Amino acid sequence: MTVTVTCIALFYNNKKFTMKFYDRDNEMQILRQIADISKANARMTFVTGRRRTGKTSLLTKSFEFAPSLYFFVARKNEALLCQEYLDEIKAKLSVEVYGTFKQFKDIFAWLMELSKSRNFTLIIDEFQDFYSVNPSVFSEMQNIWDNQKEGSKINLILCGSAYSLMRKIFENSKEPLFGRATNRINLKEFNTTTVKEILKDHYPDYTSDDLLAFYMVSGGVAKYVELLVDLKAFTFDKIMDEFFSFNSIFIDEGKNSLIDEFGKDYGNYFSILSLIATSKTSRTEIESILEMQAGGFLERLEKDFGLIHKIKPIFSKPGSRSLKYQINDNFLNFWFRYIYKNRSAVEIGNYEYLKNVVRQDYTTFSGKILEKYFTEKLKESGNYSLIGNYWEKENRNEIDIIAVNENEKNMLIAEVKRNSNKINLNELQLKSKNILMQFSDYNIQFKAFSLNEM
Repeated sequence: MTVTVTCIALFYNNKKFTMKFYDRDNEMQILRQIADISKANARMTFVTGRRRTGKTSLLTKSFEFAPSLYFFVARKNEALLCQEYLDEIKAKLSVEVYGTFKQFKDIFAWLMELSKSRNFTLIIDEFQDFYSVNPSVFSEMQNIWDNQKEGSKINLILCGSAYSLMRKIFENSKEPLFGRATNRINLKEFNTTTVKEILKDHYPDYTSDDLLAFYMVSGGVAKYVELLVDLKAFTFDKIMDEFFSFNSIFIDEGKNSLIDEFGKDYGNYFSILSLIATSKTSRTEIESILEMQAGGFLERLEKDFGLIHKIKPIFSKPGSRSLKYQINDNFLNFWFRYIYKNRSAVEIGNYEYLKNVVRQDYTTFSGKILEKYFTEKLKESGNYSLIGNYWEKENRNEIDIIAVNENEKNMLIAEVKRNSNKINLNELQLKSKNILMQFSDYNIQFKAFSLNEM
């Protein structure tokens, strides 16, 4: 079973916030269903999702009133980790543990045996970091799981932030734990409805431009939403002041969240993401500027890391070479466009310069974010089977959004601009003439989306 859920983190720097959980009922129910099944049959669930989406908070909150253990895989000596885990076992399960355990495989085997007589949850966080501690852990766990899961009542939850490594561990047929997981949960960012709800709860007088700026920087990522709320940064100016300050955690966040994923090749990946963020979105443009082959890097950014996706004109043929790339994450898009690109100004702490760069570019950049906002809203509506952009050869007749309901033969064709006065629906109809001929039997609606419609 694979599910996609969202939640908001409750903890930052070990300080508990009073912010409520948002959009949490679905994920809590799913996790409890898995826990109920584990009372009779062992379950192994792996949890993925980009950093800062609130995976740890969701898991610890979900099982705070149930027998559960929380193991964090720090990059340290295995024997020291085992001592921490033994202390957790004694404290949480109220059992005596005899003997000396210096390898994780021995602790895991002991817990699997214990789970035959009692049901409990074991959460292992940053699971992929066993690669740094002891890579043989994965094959050892596979052997123990295969031999002892019969009769076990363990609810094993393996969580990690390194998307590529977690996928490799569980979805690569050559890896020992391939095929062992019984459930998968992929945590996503908050949707547009939840972002609006959060802003309304904490800043009821927000404007559409406030909502756009909040969405532009946070992208609905739980940790960034929480930080902005805690800082009371709800307007564009306040968000910029907090983002570009000497104490800001945002400045190094892009580098910190990705450098472990990319390893020694991070420079090439960062350069490519920076170009995409600054509207150099075709492979030809990227390779021309970098003077290198980028195909392999682009493929890994899309398939291994899940950071970008291809955009083809809607209705284009499967083999069409007319494609562009887009960064999935709003925060990283913003970070690569303004922080990474202006590293010299960051190094000397010239934050006023950086704020001015954003202000000068804000109308253009936020217009693209507004387009993404309405695209996401249309997806969330559940009314359409196909949603995308449209352009013809040489980027002629570009259309921001086309949404299609193939079952009911309805089509929405929309132009997106910050200012509704700059949208001309007659011009939009002229740009759509080839679509109108191709879909003459469809009910077609032309729509203007602006800040007014947010």
